[in-house]
Amino acid sequence: MAHQIETMAWAGDVPWHGLGIEVTADLTPAQMMKAAELDWTVSKRPAYTLDESAWHEGVGVMTADGHHFITRDSDNRILSHCGDDYVPIQNDQIFDFFKKFTEAGHMTMETAGSLRNGSEIWGLAKIAADFELAGGDEVKGYLLINQPHVAGKAMVIKFTPIRVVCNNTLTVALKDGGTAFRMPHIREFDMDVRTAAEEALGLSKVRQQEFKEQAEFLASKSSKTEAIMDYIAELYQPQLLIEKGKASAKDDFVMQEKFNKTSEMVLDSIDQSPGATLKAAKGTWWGVLNGVTYIEDHKRRETNGGNALHSAWFGAGANRKAKALSKAIEYASAA
Repeated sequence: MAHQIETMAWAGDVPWHGLGIEVTADLTPAQMMKAAELDWTVSKRPAYTLDESAWHEGVGVMTADGHHFITRDSDNRILSHCGDDYVPIQNDQIFDFFKKFTEAGHMTMETAGSLRNGSEIWGLAKIAADFELAGGDEVKGYLLINQPHVAGKAMVIKFTPIRVVCNNTLTVALKDGGTAFRMPHIREFDMDVRTAAEEALGLSKVRQQEFKEQAEFLASKSSKTEAIMDYIAELYQPQLLIEKGKASAKDDFVMQEKFNKTSEMVLDSIDQSPGATLKAAKGTWWGVLNGVTYIEDHKRRETNGGNALHSAWFGAGANRKAKALSKAIEYASAA
């Protein structure tokens, strides 16, 4: 299936890729899991190999000590190789994490699905704490969980604001400086871990309020052309800042002339992406930030469709967006 999405269910707006099935917005986490066809389990099964170098009639089989396979029980699909220390986390444990928040009315389930033939599953719940910037620039808050059934990859839980006008997903830093709560598969996803995740993420309206204050600050600060050029270069072509610093006063150093394709797309996006003309964005650092996030979330998908969703939420794209936010605040503070 396109975009490496195996199964998916969604409520509300049609996803950008148009895949999956539509469901009502009142599903419980368990119902969303079932609608997204995630009601399956995995098991850690022992690995075996031949007791001779080649197959022949009568060859024996022996246990490969220290080696196992993470296998989907519903169809025996092998999702990953793993070692003795790997502790499987089941899909129903992930969706049970949402339960107390949905039952209290703090969240509603919005999407869930499986990527890469079941090797990664995710759930996305909307936090009941929207806010709006000048000109009707609406931002909604979400809790996103990614559970890879893959050795060496941690379960990730993160707070993710989404700008409605362009469906940009923004990546914010937590209090400890990271962007998400991560748990390697070396222990059970028990109540102690869940409590630690809740504390790290600040799952109440506090996290959305903190981001609202950052967004309002960025929307209040005017962006100047030279600073925008430096900002884009710092994110995508940092060597240009070194070249600029070495250039003498007599040199006619035009940053834009040295931009690569991505930097040029970001520069254009600041003025031309959806929502760029809204009052909160036009000529502000909020608009500059969303120029970056629009390219990362939408234009890079066109050239990297198979890995785009994962990158935007959890991978390199998410990391670039987190850096873009922190740097935008730095540049806005200096404005």
